[in-house]
Amino acid sequence: MRDAFVKKLNELAKEDESIFFITADLGFGVFDEFSKNYPNQYLNVGVAEQNMTGIATGLALEGRKVFTYSIANFATLRCLEQIRNDAAYHEVNLTIVASGGGFTYGALGMSHHATEDISIMRSIPNIEVVSPCTAWETFHATDALSKSKGVSYLRIEKGGLQSPPKKDTDFKLGEAIEMKNGDDISIIATGGIIVDCLKAADLLKQKGVNAQVISMHTIKPLDETLIKDCATKNKKIITVEEHNKIGGLGSAVSEVIAQNNIDCDLKIIALGDTFSSVVGSQDFLRKFYKIDSETIFSEALKLIES
Repeated sequence: MRDAFVKKLNELAKEDESIFFITADLGFGVFDEFSKNYPNQYLNVGVAEQNMTGIATGLALEGRKVFTYSIANFATLRCLEQIRNDAAYHEVNLTIVASGGGFTYGALGMSHHATEDISIMRSIPNIEVVSPCTAWETFHATDALSKSKGVSYLRIEKGGLQSPPKKDTDFKLGEAIEMKNGDDISIIATGGIIVDCLKAADLLKQKGVNAQVISMHTIKPLDETLIKDCATKNKKIITVEEHNKIGGLGSAVSEVIAQNNIDCDLKIIALGDTFSSVVGSQDFLRKFYKIDSETIFSEALKLIES
């Protein structure tokens, strides 16, 4: 996903001199081409994320379209006041890019595990929240956000599928993408965990269960129409996210179901109300905290049987 973001950012900077990129001492090697080709559109502020957001706001107020970049918790939680009071309140054109959503930096411990960011960012007014499930979505999300007005949050990870589910797939902010069709149960995911959802769907297929898999790449604005459609037709929904279960995708989907009085069984698969204090690879932590394909598979069977 990171490489897809960098590729599109280079294209945007070439086309539009108002694009400005700020990194907080992160991405050496990755952004060498950008800094060489567009030195007047690039700034490394050092390990100073709060200052980065303040500078970004000032540049945006002067007409720049600014992207800031750091590890997820540092780009958001560390400078939350600046994001809220300076950027979002004044509705400047700023995209906050968070590298390492969920357990991407699993070996570095809970300080680097981004497990509350979606909840916090979606609660701030005037902020779009985008959490791509694939590298292909990341590429197109970067383009879309560069044209979007106001503050946005782009949460990316490492890796990710390079191609869309269908050749004619369009990417639009606020419109989820169906990765796999199915009419027995809907699995709605955000972020790179979509890979485990697709694996779970294959396992379910072996049991005669046709699972629909949805990429909810935009958390805010949310694709409420699709959620209502899934809840009405399939009557059973599982949400999956590498994030705390409170306030994230699962909470957003449950709000739609409840507020529309839809009779639907919902299971939220996410990190519990706890800190992810265990250290390990992303795959290890997914399994440890039961946010993996086997868990999705077993929970889907339980919903089907009920």
